[in-house]
Amino acid sequence: MDHTATENAPPHASNKLLLAGSAVGVVFGDIGTSPLYTLKTVILLSGSTPTPEIILGLLSLIIWTLILVTSLKYAAFAMRFDNRGEGGIMALMSLLQHNGKGKGRGMIIFAGLLGAALIYGDGAITPAISVLSALEGLNIVLPEAQHYILPATVVILLGLFAIQPFGTAKIGIVFGPIMILWFLILAGLGIWGITQHPAVLMAINPYYGVHFLLSNGLVSFLVLGGVFLCVTGAEALYADMGHFGKKPIWLAWFGLVFPSLVLNYAGQSALLLSGADISHNIFFRLCPPALQIPLVILATLATIIASQAIITGAFSMTRQTIQLGWLPRLNIKQTAEDNYGQIYIGIVNWLLMFATLFLAVFFKSSDNLAAAYGIAVSLTMLMTSGLLYVAMRRIWHWNRTASALVALLFLTIDACFLVANMIKVLDGGYIPLLLATVICSVMLVWHRGRAATLRSLDDKGMDVETFFRSLRENDIPRGPGAAVFLTRSQSGIPPVMRWHVTRNRALQQKVLALTVIVLNVPRIATRNRLVIRQAAPDYWRAVAYYGFMERPNIPALQNEISHKNCPFDLTDATYYLGHETIVGREDGQGIAHWQRRCYAFMARNCSHATHYYHLPGDQVVEISRRVAV
Repeated sequence: MDHTATENAPPHASNKLLLAGSAVGVVFGDIGTSPLYTLKTVILLSGSTPTPEIILGLLSLIIWTLILVTSLKYAAFAMRFDNRGEGGIMALMSLLQHNGKGKGRGMIIFAGLLGAALIYGDGAITPAISVLSALEGLNIVLPEAQHYILPATVVILLGLFAIQPFGTAKIGIVFGPIMILWFLILAGLGIWGITQHPAVLMAINPYYGVHFLLSNGLVSFLVLGGVFLCVTGAEALYADMGHFGKKPIWLAWFGLVFPSLVLNYAGQSALLLSGADISHNIFFRLCPPALQIPLVILATLATIIASQAIITGAFSMTRQTIQLGWLPRLNIKQTAEDNYGQIYIGIVNWLLMFATLFLAVFFKSSDNLAAAYGIAVSLTMLMTSGLLYVAMRRIWHWNRTASALVALLFLTIDACFLVANMIKVLDGGYIPLLLATVICSVMLVWHRGRAATLRSLDDKGMDVETFFRSLRENDIPRGPGAAVFLTRSQSGIPPVMRWHVTRNRALQQKVLALTVIVLNVPRIATRNRLVIRQAAPDYWRAVAYYGFMERPNIPALQNEISHKNCPFDLTDATYYLGHETIVGREDGQGIAHWQRRCYAFMARNCSHATHYYHLPGDQVVEISRRVAV
């Protein structure tokens, strides 16, 4: 059966403008706040007082990094590879698995999982560096406030994470207008700066960037780690594509965000060419003194919005990963009934909060925190480039030479940035790498333990004919009522059903064995949701299909069951679940001891299936079973 996702009608032109405005508030917060710290960091890495040649070279590198990485790689290439409208490295991994027929499956999975794990590292650093850099603008206006910047940052971050359980749908309405104002001010300040030294526009010529790289030795290489900060939010264009669509994001990027960023970086560089003091944040030097405090307030709001987008993205990616079977079930709270993307995952929120606060307190300033920033994102981008090569071959069916040439361009750029950022490892860059290693290990252990559990259960299967013959031979009564047995296996009799009969010496009159499968597509069309067949008298076998962006809801399947003309009623059924106690195999051929212990711990503490599948709690019976893996 073709499990196609539900298709949405293309948005009208006016809707595209509205979506583009909303995208400005969600997609571009991270990359939009990078002018607060990028050029400042690059200047510090360049060493002594920069000459005009160096300033033009640095600006040229920033402009062309925005063009090659964000505009070309992500907007022009990556966003054309959508998994039924959804984007992001996990969606791309799923798309390639679906189209690959097993070829290179291990490398595709590794790249996808590592890239996803690294995004969590970025999610911990972004709120800390963004809010710190915004509040550091007070150093110019109120030098005596310097000692209060870190405590104020901690308070803002605590408040940001504390409101997550309540949802952000209502306050999210103002995100778009605030960020549109932010980008307009970025552009306006940049234009004012350019008028001070119009010659700065010569940096559009890539010659200045190439000349800087070739003539400054090790310094030019170190500077690349700082230049990379200008595109740290580029991955969001691809990851949030499913929320807004390609065209609204393209419209927002090329129509507002990209020009505003280029103008602002050029304006900051123009002030440097005019001899401005580089001891303080050059971004706030663009603003007239009387308006600097309002600018600090607006910058703080922009960084809060950027942080909110990162946190929401972490929640969404976690749900995708759970649906695809790479993380245990977690308690997911829908914070807005009319907005699927408005969710809250408690453990993710509090772990991110702990990591973000630790980073802010440990590094104390945005300059120090910049040392830890960039490694996770650059490695994620490298993984994405590798997957794009596979996508060009499998999806677009390009020949090997054309695919390799394009991928080589992206891989070379990403590799240069990665190696430049790796120098930061001992200065704090190990933190996002360590976090990503832990998350990736958790994913792999859970997936391997889950696969071993499935194999163990399948080994003890019983076919339908044998089971019902044994019922007759042993005079097992079929009492009134209906029962639903949830099972991972699509063949034979569910183990939990056999245990129920063994312990209770009875079976309900009408029985449904239900398997829930999450496919490598975001959503499933309603007409393809359920496949059901009668396998024996009063016994039905059903498989419910969901996309990785959907929430399984078993009671809601009653509509599909009725449309299939099946006389089974879920509303009065008793649901039977199996509770697995994980033990080691006696033959010693199971998974490693430490992996089994980790998997067992996660299995004990994951969200209960009753909540995950929206089952009525007073109609659920749980049967314990020991499973050797």
